[in-house]
Amino acid sequence: MESKCSKLWCVLVFASLITLSSGSLSPDYYKSSCSKLLSIVRREVVKAVDKEYRMGASLLRLHFHDCFVNGCDASVLLDDTSNFTGEKTAIPNKDSLRGFEVIDSIKTLVEAACPSVVSCADILSLAARDSVVALGGPSWVVGLGRSDSTTASFDTANNDLPSPFLDLPDLISAFSNKGFNTKELVALSGSHTIGQARCVMFRVRAHNETTTIDPDFAASLRSNCPFSGDDQNLTPLDLKTQSLFDNAYFKNLVQNKGLLHSDQALFSNSSADSHVTSYVSDSSAFFSDFAAAMVKMSNLSPLTGSDGQIRSDCRKIN
Repeated sequence: MESKCSKLWCVLVFASLITLSSGSLSPDYYKSSCSKLLSIVRREVVKAVDKEYRMGASLLRLHFHDCFVNGCDASVLLDDTSNFTGEKTAIPNKDSLRGFEVIDSIKTLVEAACPSVVSCADILSLAARDSVVALGGPSWVVGLGRSDSTTASFDTANNDLPSPFLDLPDLISAFSNKGFNTKELVALSGSHTIGQARCVMFRVRAHNETTTIDPDFAASLRSNCPFSGDDQNLTPLDLKTQSLFDNAYFKNLVQNKGLLHSDQALFSNSSADSHVTSYVSDSSAFFSDFAAAMVKMSNLSPLTGSDGQIRSDCRKIN
């Protein structure tokens, strides 16, 4: 326990020194206008994760799918209407994204404490951080002061969110388009140490790939993911410690036990291999790099100042 705590403390200190890439965001943004914000978000996230550990991964993924589509602006939370098609029904999100009700609950409590002050985008950013911490992962400083978008992009969600079927060059390209290098791609992919994936996302790998997958692992996947049907059956992305944020994901990769094709692509006799092996042997390095990459991701093109609005309901514009 002492060793784990010292690691987390080192990561927390490191994260506190990271300079936020957007000067208009500040961790103290709501210090006077909504002093209870951080405690409300943390309490509700811990409650949700205690009820279902998978929710931690879902909230983290929700933040990622928001930020990779026109920046961290809570556009992913908007519901479709009769004259508006948002991002929820885009191919990477449909029947896949979850955790919306947790954000709704947090927003309701925050609005009761501080009406029309805190954006849904900021709540998403805080919830992602607190989810990782709740599952034993690192903390980082979250810059605050984002506004919420008044629109969303179905097409951009389909085009910009990386597919689980991508090879490494396409993954590098997708992340490079958002300003991330290969090391940051690998670090962020380490989020797959928690969460689950649907059968339809790894069926081809389980049944058709041979050279890049451990045969016993493939056989175990096929038992829960037949050649056809049962598309929604779930399998943990990390079979070893599925409810703990750690570096086991990378240990799986070096054993050819990555669940998704895009996971195993990170360790395939390529330029990413060295980053994977470094995280296998040094979990604190993974925690530090992950925290830094999350700070960078949470600062992708935020709306600030008079841009956007503070939605009173995260699911619809005011």
